[in-house]
Amino acid sequence: MSVTAQALENGKMMKIQISDRFDFNIHKDLRNIYKDNQPGCQYIIDLKEASYMDSSALGMLLQLREHAGGSKDAVKITNADQNIKEILRIANFDKLMTVE
Repeated sequence: MSVTAQALENGKMMKIQISDRFDFNIHKDLRNIYKDNQPGCQYIIDLKEASYMDSSALGMLLQLREHAGGSKDAVKITNADQNIKEILRIANFDKLMTVE
């Protein structure tokens, strides 16, 4: 499992790539990526390489959204496979953040 980040647009946006399993094991790594960013930074969560997501991942996404200011545009999830998209849809995350 791996979490990597890349700052974009002079730090106003951050792309976070998650591979393998999106579960509680990456909580600390994910938190360390965004904890020092100012509210208002937008986040792109790239799940192209993620094969699994559990309920703790949903909680981490909510924490990230709150840290980023709480708007629907604060967090965008991209490249999720159909199983992960279905989890996000059932949990109504498509109403809380952008899911592509």
